[in-house]
Amino acid sequence: QVQLVESGGGLVQAGRSLRLSCTTSKRTYTTSAMSWFRQAPGKEREFVAGINWNGFTSYADSAKGRFTISNDNAKSTVYLQVSSLEPEDTAVYYCAQRASSFASSRGSDYDYWGQGTQVTVSS
Repeated sequence: QVQLVESGGGLVQAGRSLRLSCTTSKRTYTTSAMSWFRQAPGKEREFVAGINWNGFTSYADSAKGRFTISNDNAKSTVYLQVSSLEPEDTAVYYCAQRASSFASSRGSDYDYWGQGTQVTVSS
């Protein structure tokens, strides 16, 4: 079955940068899209950023400016670069993949999910 594996989370100080990685076993570049979601304690899961395999990216309004999504198709990997981390960024970050070229912001549109990686930002 399809597996998505996230890495790069951990405990970091506010103001620093971090890069999350997600590698998928499913390589259907022309018909798949990848996105990052996050879920903070006591809150609903929210869309952060998405990328089509043609390179088109999209971001939640709150993520614009500090978040950058990118991919490496040769490695079947998607990245999320975050700068100027804030305590409010503390959450479990999930990557997701769908069998579509469009990176939807709707979680229910996705077919596969990773286990998530914890990001904790201290002040």
